[in-house]
Amino acid sequence: MSKRKNHASAFKAKVALVGLSGEQAIAQLSAEHGVRQTLINKWLKQLKSEVADIFSGAKTSKDVNAEKQLHNLHAKIGQLTVERDFLVKVSVR
Repeated sequence: MSKRKNHASAFKAKVALVGLSGEQAIAQLSAEHGVRQTLINKWLKQLKSEVADIFSGAKTSKDVNAEKQLHNLHAKIGQLTVERDFLVKVSVR
């Protein structure tokens, strides 16, 4: 039974950019990197669809979610700091 291989994003980008440039055929890339042609085509499609977002300046949903999570974590740190300080004062008495 074979396991799925998770490729690094840098590897995906490298293969997709070479495929997009047309320096090598998809079949050649597939043989060279040991990745199926359908997977390379999927990466090419994803690259083409998301390349405009890089220059748009708009925040993606991932960015918004990351900011919300960071805000929540900072709030939790603040809450825990206040609770710790309170417990230290109470234990000294």
